[in-house]
Amino acid sequence: MLVDDESITQTNREYFGENRPTDVISFRYDPIPGEDESWSGDLVINVDRAVSEGTARGKLDYELALYIAHGFDHLSGAEDDTPEKQKKMRTTETAWLRTARAEGLLTPLLSQPTET
Repeated sequence: MLVDDESITQTNREYFGENRPTDVISFRYDPIPGEDESWSGDLVINVDRAVSEGTARGKLDYELALYIAHGFDHLSGAEDDTPEKQKKMRTTETAWLRTARAEGLLTPLLSQPTET
């Protein structure tokens, strides 16, 4: 789901007790007992934040793709509650985006911004 700052703040408050916007929220659903062992989930992506951060970095398209990758990383079980885990997640996410771009799944214009 693509939402704005206000909507993601409401979701963040309702489910996590945090009264602030964030970039992405993921909800992972465990498999139903006796059914297929795969899991599913939902992503709530803050487009307002992607536009703001992406514009500031000069890579709006990359920022939005990064938020989607970050949400999927959480759905796969990754956590970012420490600096080390955050770094590991960012490494995974940028590798996914690099691979997607190399396989033609993302536009060649979608490039990683330079670090500031």
